[in-house]
Amino acid sequence: MDWIIENKEWLFGGVLVAVPLALLGLFVSNKKNKQVQKSGDSSTNIQVGGSLNIRNKNDDE
Repeated sequence: MDWIIENKEWLFGGVLVAVPLALLGLFVSNKKNKQVQKSGDSSTNIQVGGSLNIRNKNDDE
């Protein structure tokens, strides 16, 4: 308990920096990770968040 009292400025100073940075990180990361897909009737849709490799059966020959 004495350690907390002696180091309260250092301990809580770090919290005052970490909390706003965490909130800023959540706000920024949620904005650019959105994917929207629009499609029409009788359509086939593929939505990929990363890399997609489509191989044709003729590619094996």
